Amino acid sequence: MDMTVFELQKRIEEILKAGGCETPAFDAVCLLEDIGKIGRGRVSSSRSLSVPLEHETAVLNAAVRRAAGEPLQYLLGTWDFLGLTLDVGEGVLVPRPETELLCELSAECLQSFPNKNVYDLCAGSGCVGLGVASLCPSAKVTAIELSEKAFAYLERNIARYPAYQVAATRANVLTEYDRFGEPIDAILSNPPYIPTRDLDSLQREVQHEPRMALDGDEDGYRFYRVIAERWLPKLSHDGFVAVEVGIGQAQTVAKLFRSHGLSQTTIHTDFAGIDRVVIGKR
Repeated sequence: MDMTVFELQKRIEEILKAGGCETPAFDAVCLLEDIGKIGRGRVSSSRSLSVPLEHETAVLNAAVRRAAGEPLQYLLGTWDFLGLTLDVGEGVLVPRPETELLCELSAECLQSFPNKNVYDLCAGSGCVGLGVASLCPSAKVTAIELSEKAFAYLERNIARYPAYQVAATRANVLTEYDRFGEPIDAILSNPPYIPTRDLDSLQREVQHEPRMALDGDEDGYRFYRVIAERWLPKLSHDGFVAVEVGIGQAQTVAKLFRSHGLSQTTIHTDFAGIDRVVIGKR
């Protein structure tokens, strides 16, 4: 006999709890909605309905994978970000709420620029470039990403939103900066910033994400140094840089930007009260 939605929900939660999942109820609903084909917002109103065996099997398999530490976003295949729905999966960094702050602050800064020529470095899924474009549709964004796997997601997500002026370019921001001209009004980035020594101690879900998108070299500041040394000279006379940083890195990054000619630097905290975004202006 087929399980009801309620029975299947409880079974999924049991599997997730046994695996140490921190949010079993939330994750169970997400898996039921998407993989169990119940539909968004319909789980609570569909509790007595039977779930076809093929959907039951698929969602239970997904629950086992989630319990083993696979990111929920990878299992679902898409994730919402600033009202956008972005393709995600193995090989690309999961968009996170704190990165929305980077987009919101950048969009505010861009309002006074007539041309709004924006570069998104280490673009990944494209959440920063597309997020800014969704808040500031007149922005022209060049999204740069090196990883072949991540670039495929970037192109798909850009194709989802053809009304926005976002173009994908495959390049290494650490070495191929001379390919790109100036002036640039805004340089945005959520670069790899975790010190190499800390990678193996990250949460198991994060361990599934691409090391390339996490590894900030020995001290975590490699990308910020290259941005300061090689990309800031490309800014327009009143341009700005806005970057996401890791815990405890904001003051060092702000000082780095000041040492490379940005006299106005500000640090912004995220929803958890952590210094998360550094903005530097000429």
